[in-house]
Amino acid sequence: MIHKPSRSAARKKRHYRLRRRLSGAPDRPRLAVFRSNKHIYAQIIDDTAMRTLAAASTMEKQIVSGLKNTSNREAASAVGKAVAQKAIDKGINSVVFDRAGYIYHGRVQALAEAAREAGLQF
Repeated sequence: MIHKPSRSAARKKRHYRLRRRLSGAPDRPRLAVFRSNKHIYAQIIDDTAMRTLAAASTMEKQIVSGLKNTSNREAASAVGKAVAQKAIDKGINSVVFDRAGYIYHGRVQALAEAAREAGLQF
């Protein structure tokens, strides 16, 4: 009998494979993305200091107040703009994008493009 791994287990496997060569440094931290069925989260992480420098998600009141739905591309782009603005305010202009094993498509792509438009370079 063939046992196919779950989609989340396959994503975690891809994420571990990506993280072997991807790391956030003080000069170029990591922009990590997590998406659930209802929300999307983004963090800018310095892996050497093990510290989150900036974060945004659709759980924040100022982001969710202007949205009709928290689980679409529009919400993801709002999170991308918010995390980019927080990073730029802290003097972070360049990041490494960590898609966390997700395909660069849909909400993940919308978040990345919005962060680029807001001024982050990756």
